[in-house]
Amino acid sequence: MLQLPYQQITTTTSAHLAQTMTLLGLTATELRERIESELGSNPALELIEERRCPMCKRLLPPTGPCPICSQPASYDSDDPIIFISPREDFYTGSGASTEQVPEEHYASESVDLATYVLRQVAADLPVEDRLITAYILNHLDEDGFLTTTAMEVARYHHRLPSEVSEIIERLKRCDPIGVCSANPQEAMLAQIDALAETIKVPEHTRDVIRDFLPKLSHQNFSEIAKQLGTTSQQIRTISSFITENLNPFPARAHWGDVRNPSPVAPDVFHQPDVLIYYLNDNPKNPLVVEIILPIRGTLRVNPLFKSSTKEMDENKADEWRSDIEKASLLIKCIQQRSNALRLLLERLLIHQKDYIISGDKAMKALTRAQLAQELDVHESTISRAVSAKTVQLPNKRIVPMSVFFDRSLATRAEIKSIIDGEDTPYSDSEIQDILAERGISIARRTVAKYRSMEGILPAHLRQKHSQPRS
Repeated sequence: MLQLPYQQITTTTSAHLAQTMTLLGLTATELRERIESELGSNPALELIEERRCPMCKRLLPPTGPCPICSQPASYDSDDPIIFISPREDFYTGSGASTEQVPEEHYASESVDLATYVLRQVAADLPVEDRLITAYILNHLDEDGFLTTTAMEVARYHHRLPSEVSEIIERLKRCDPIGVCSANPQEAMLAQIDALAETIKVPEHTRDVIRDFLPKLSHQNFSEIAKQLGTTSQQIRTISSFITENLNPFPARAHWGDVRNPSPVAPDVFHQPDVLIYYLNDNPKNPLVVEIILPIRGTLRVNPLFKSSTKEMDENKADEWRSDIEKASLLIKCIQQRSNALRLLLERLLIHQKDYIISGDKAMKALTRAQLAQELDVHESTISRAVSAKTVQLPNKRIVPMSVFFDRSLATRAEIKSIIDGEDTPYSDSEIQDILAERGISIARRTVAKYRSMEGILPAHLRQKHSQPRS
């Protein structure tokens, strides 16, 4: 009997956490649908017709954001203004209608992993290899691993196994790195090869991945160190490096900037989850980050329903109390979701302010693991918060929130800029040299990969009509 209160607290806490994590992964549109569903099924939950600020709890005017929370503490400060906006109407910070924004800014595209990878390599593949490449990519499982072997593919297409293996190795270098591997070890080894081109990989990392992953998962650092002839501290360093930089399941990575982890309706891009704009539409003013809470009105537990439980028989009262608990839990979890997004966006703005203001070339390298450490949360919490959500930038362009973690974006923008300014087509090696002059050191095959990701053809297929370079 003494354990009962503890069990009740644990159950309530677990339910609270689970529902908060679920709501955190929803887009604004999905959250509205969830709320509407709960309003229809739970008589204890009601939506009253008032606009109240989720942050300061003040009653709001019929339209527009909170006049208090949407304003800076001081007009001399450059600190961003971050607040939650409780309404369905689309507000841009300057009263502009969405009809004034060109439709192409909101175009969205949902592609599967096989198509996404094929687009990266198709332009560079010999014609005779394209069909077999598509065949290979259509044999990926949900984790991005091949469900067939090079030998089986070779027999089916009457090709040499070595030729098929060469194609598979090429696909492993595509985004997400390690796709088309046979298992997690193979995927991580491919990722190590790619990372080694730009950063220093701790010594013995490949050996640990290849031979000691089970022992590493059990933190048998001393035993691994003894067999590799190194120190336990070095193995700890390797363990941290693997955790922060590698993904054993490539298809679970947030690959590219076009993937939607769940099908997203086209109109989601017309009402993004977050708006970023300048205060009073003036670039000299601070940035404003507006998080959309997609309901007009205030959710609460119905007070009449709550008071009526005292007059019901015990069985009916228990059922009603359960409804009240569910309604109360939903309201608390929505508030937790809003607070989590506010903290996340505050940190994102600190890291990526230059990108928000200046564009793709100003993107800084940032990982979910790094942000999770700064916010003292699990990396999966960051992934849920970012998943499927979109952000409207000050230039009215709408991008996936995951773009803030795209480490290749700045380099891809540089490559696109170089090609846009060429007289006669540069080869990938020449682009590599120009990037090196600009302080960006990457391999030639990485140049080819990024070029393909931007949909740019190889040099011999690009047609230019200007004078050749001197």
